[in-house]
Amino acid sequence: MSLVVTRGRVIDPANATDGVQDVLIADGKIERVGARLPVPAGAEVVDAAGKIVCPGFIDIHVHLREPGHEYKETVATGTRAAAAGGFTAVACMANTSPVNDNRSVTDYILAKAQDEGAARVHPIGAVTRGLLGEELAELAELAEAGCVAFSDDGKCVMNAGLYRHAMEYTLPFGVPVISHAEDTTLCHGYAMNEGVVSTQLGLPGAPAAAEEVMVARDILLAELTGAHVHIAHLSTAGAVRLVRDGKARGVRVTAEVTPHHLLLTEEAVRTFDANTKMAPPLRTKRDTEAVLEALADGTIDCIATDHAPHALAEKEGEFDHAAFGIVGLETAVALLLDRLVRPGLLPLATLVSRLSRDPARLLNLPGGSLAPGAPADVTILDPDRELTVDPARFRSKSRNTPFAGWTLTGGPWMTIVGGKVVRL
Repeated sequence: MSLVVTRGRVIDPANATDGVQDVLIADGKIERVGARLPVPAGAEVVDAAGKIVCPGFIDIHVHLREPGHEYKETVATGTRAAAAGGFTAVACMANTSPVNDNRSVTDYILAKAQDEGAARVHPIGAVTRGLLGEELAELAELAEAGCVAFSDDGKCVMNAGLYRHAMEYTLPFGVPVISHAEDTTLCHGYAMNEGVVSTQLGLPGAPAAAEEVMVARDILLAELTGAHVHIAHLSTAGAVRLVRDGKARGVRVTAEVTPHHLLLTEEAVRTFDANTKMAPPLRTKRDTEAVLEALADGTIDCIATDHAPHALAEKEGEFDHAAFGIVGLETAVALLLDRLVRPGLLPLATLVSRLSRDPARLLNLPGGSLAPGAPADVTILDPDRELTVDPARFRSKSRNTPFAGWTLTGGPWMTIVGGKVVRL
């Protein structure tokens, strides 16, 4: 079956393309991109005039919760949320129950994605058994089963010797180790960023140093071993400096930033809304400015949502006892278009690159390009779409967002996965 996306502004950073063109899709692959392409007989036509046509967006850091926590999210609901938010593929973290630390769990996730997924799913395997930080998981078995990276995300592997061995072990697989960089001895029991605001609110805080100490350690371990370390949800100006310095020395270090760490500061916590509680915590204005600059100049390689669904009850009660994390798949693209691209803080082509080409390269994933032969995964944006964030309309099972009620201009218009328009 053929599909032609016509008259859209095609932005494909992987091929240095930015202009009004058509995209011809056949048999689940990109066949051709060019001006005024002939439409094959019987082809479906999508008129994208006034829209922006991009390689499918990829979120390399989500929590789908299945198996074990299906009351929060499932592969089916999480991938529907992804497609609704303009993402054609997601990479899901290992903190399920049971933990994705062996082939059987990876196989289960992939089977669920095959049967019920509205977007592609790439599992991330655990670094240590049970995420306990005591012994390595079956890394070779997980890589063979299809895991695209390894991470104990949600928990920091505090044992530097064990983490070194994990990095050495992953070298033959050519995949990164993803670091949840929080020194638990420095941030035990925290609820927000440590500073003036935490003092005024009487909440326990985590210093920026808790992140930076572990970022420094993991960059040094990557330099020692030659492994690829990826820093998840980087949030501080100091961590930016460390990553920038590591890259300048030739260390194989990459990093991601979340929309909430780009757009919100610790000041949001003054509302005591538990949807502003996350790990790492919302930081200072100086930190948000530093991570935005790093995203623009390439020090930070990609944007990832850290989509972390929780049931309502887990976000109720006292702030310092509420669960960490927010959902992000359905809000990220619209937020970034409205709050970063429209004011001129981030070029549109850079945003597209950080959501498509760059995450694909980082995890060695198919996609991220509209080159002939590439998977026909396409995200189409409407720069003039007006919307109000309404958690009641989320495809996700969970509603935990600090952005409820925000009015935004620009957002996803259509998501195409494997040459098929995702109908939600």
